[in-house]
Amino acid sequence: QVQLVESGGGSVQSGGSLRLSCTASGFTYSYTYACMGWFRQAPGKERAGLAAIASAGSTSVADSVKGRFTISQDNAKNTLYLQMDNLKPEDTAMYYCAAVKRCPWRLLAQGGYSYWGRGTQVTVSS
Repeated sequence: QVQLVESGGGSVQSGGSLRLSCTASGFTYSYTYACMGWFRQAPGKERAGLAAIASAGSTSVADSVKGRFTISQDNAKNTLYLQMDNLKPEDTAMYYCAAVKRCPWRLLAQGGYSYWGRGTQVTVSS
């Protein structure tokens, strides 16, 4: 059974940084075509893809966070990270980790992911 658990959320002031972690159990990058990604959903808005990484190493980052957010992974720890710098109030949202055994055509398409964590809240104040 696949389980994804996010951590690292919290409250920061504008311009601050946070690093989110997602620890996976029952899912590894040993799947040749696996992908893991980060998504977020703000109140009243649809869930949006932020960044994704494939087992082969390719990444995709949304234009809205490019240059501020960095996705990385530690295969030995089965952990996915999202480093978030220069945070803005509009980054306030629930952040989710997701995984799939075979990457979707569009890496940031939420419909292409099979497994989801429960989320971690990020709040950025001005």
